[in-house]
Amino acid sequence: MKFLDEAKVYIKSGDGGAGSVSFRREKFIEFGGPDGGDGGRGGDVWVETVNGLNTLIDFRYQQHFKATIGTHGMGRNRTGANGSDVTLKVPVGTQIFEEDRETLICDLTVEGQRYCLARGGNGGFGNAHFKTSTNQAPDWANPGLPGEEKTIWLRLKLIADAGLVGLPNAGKSTFLASVTRARPKIANYPFTTLHPNLGVATVDEREFILADIPGLIEGAHEGVGIGDRFLGHVERTRVLLHLVSAQEEKVGKAYKTVKHELEAYGNDLTDKPEIVALSQIDVLDEAELKKKTKELAKACGKTPFQISAVTGKGMTEVLRALRDVIVEENAEEKPAKAPKLRHRDMLAADGAKGEDEADDQP
Repeated sequence: MKFLDEAKVYIKSGDGGAGSVSFRREKFIEFGGPDGGDGGRGGDVWVETVNGLNTLIDFRYQQHFKATIGTHGMGRNRTGANGSDVTLKVPVGTQIFEEDRETLICDLTVEGQRYCLARGGNGGFGNAHFKTSTNQAPDWANPGLPGEEKTIWLRLKLIADAGLVGLPNAGKSTFLASVTRARPKIANYPFTTLHPNLGVATVDEREFILADIPGLIEGAHEGVGIGDRFLGHVERTRVLLHLVSAQEEKVGKAYKTVKHELEAYGNDLTDKPEIVALSQIDVLDEAELKKKTKELAKACGKTPFQISAVTGKGMTEVLRALRDVIVEENAEEKPAKAPKLRHRDMLAADGAKGEDEADDQP
């Protein structure tokens, strides 16, 4: 499936149907009076998150969405039918922006969440509504109200528990392929990964979602390479796994380069918990491994994990560390349950209250 994380869409809700001008005409009824019905309401434009989607590629082939108009009113007080709604089905994690690409309309983060982007116009009143004591035969009716139309931007920020960051060829895609069933493209040249990939990792019978994004290079925040636009896909993650390849000449500098790009991007990415790992350690001997581990530890201020997707060394330990952080972060977000009030507590509270009142009396 091709990946697209941004799309421009034109939407228009349906116009309301016009009211009808009609008079009752029957045999032996000379002045039947007005019986024009109301127009139907125009259809709305909705957006809804659905399961099974992780791209906006469908909106490359269809950019215009129009709800149908309401049917006009008819004689014999018949009201027109309402127009049909139209719904844009998007992946979970989609944000909707106005045409200026800055004003956020809604942020859809839960499956099944719906939001009305444009309301349909109301139907007009038929001439039966305008009958008064002084005008028994009004010959006018209301037109229906026009629907709303505008251009919006859809921007997808994937929902994942952990995000992989690092320089190109740091082994991010190899890590994802080795711990999940995802099959990203893997090759020995920079920018093999051109779009984010998701995978479900399992450790100790607990699952969580990993997101792999294209590598960052120095100056990515200024558009160098393929820029930092894909960093948006790790904004919602609980933890970042920062991979530094052991094949780098200076692993400390490699770590600081990516860290600087994360700081330049902003959006609190540097405030997220970070786990650092020295990847591809199977290409080093013991002395070189010890030296680079020490250099990386000095740069990041903590002891990095040593992992190799080829031999499997250190992979389980990293997954467990990610799991622990995710569980901890999820637990902090859940609101604490209010303690259940027991009957004996209520009695004790009443007794204490009574004693206090007795003490207050002279």
